[in-house]
Amino acid sequence: MNATNRTEDAAEATTSEVDSNLAAVSEVEAGIRDFVRNDIAYLRRPVASPETAPTDANTDATVSNVNSLIQRVAGTSLAEIEKLIGELESLRDLLHAEGQRVQREISGYAQLSQAAMKSTRMIADNVSQWKRAADGLRNS
Repeated sequence: MNATNRTEDAAEATTSEVDSNLAAVSEVEAGIRDFVRNDIAYLRRPVASPETAPTDANTDATVSNVNSLIQRVAGTSLAEIEKLIGELESLRDLLHAEGQRVQREISGYAQLSQAAMKSTRMIADNVSQWKRAADGLRNS
C-alpha cells in the first residue's frame, strides 16, 4: 500500500511538472501572438509617413513581456547547455591528461623492453662464449 502511494505521488509530481511546462509554453505562445498582432497592427492602418506613425506603449511592454517569457523558458535549457559544456571541457582535460600518462607509460615500457633485449643479448653472447670454451676444453 505504501508503494502504491509513492507511485501515485510520483505520477502527480510528474503531471504537475508537465502542466507547468505546458502553461509556460502556452504563455510564451500567447505573448508571441500578442507581440505579432501589435507589431504589424500599424501596417493595417494607413499612415502618411513612418515619422508620423504613432508609437504604441503596449508594443514596448509586449516586447519586454515576450523577452522575459523567452528568458524564463530558455533559461533552464541554457543552464543545462552550459552545464554540459562544462562537463565536456572537464572530460577533454581528463582525456588529455590520460593521453599524456599513457604516452609516458609506453615510453617507459619501450625503454624497459630495450634494456631487456640488451641484457638478453649479453647473456646469450656470454653463454655462447662459455659453450665454446667448454667445447674447447673437451676437445683438448
